[in-house]
Amino acid sequence: MTYFRATDPFPLESADHTKLHEFYTRLAAGRLATTRCAGCRRLAWPPRAFCGECGADQFDWVDLSGEGTVHAFTVLPAGFQGPRVFAIVKIDGLRVFSILVDVDPAKVAIGSAVRLSPLRVADDPGGSARWLPAFRLA
Repeated sequence: MTYFRATDPFPLESADHTKLHEFYTRLAAGRLATTRCAGCRRLAWPPRAFCGECGADQFDWVDLSGEGTVHAFTVLPAGFQGPRVFAIVKIDGLRVFSILVDVDPAKVAIGSAVRLSPLRVADDPGGSARWLPAFRLA
């Protein structure tokens, strides 16, 4: 899948630039992870550097199961490289907005089982690989 980049919409994913670099490291290894507040223990999606509930800025990394179900979806018609299926995936009690890859839109339904399949997108300005969470039908 190609990706056109007029400006770089992704954060710099290294430890030099973000406390959340571990998310990208785990995703590159095929693991979906998020943060859990070290104070109130609330699980967050997307991963956060501070807790929206209690304001703590200490957190632990938690790997999610990698398997979920389609909660909602939409199909964008053929255009760039389509059609594309975007979905809200329920996984471990969280709702993750993502793309479904290698899928026939006619086979997607609410409740469809999906499995994590990280999507490699445009490399960063330094040439390092970058990934976004994506899913495919299980």
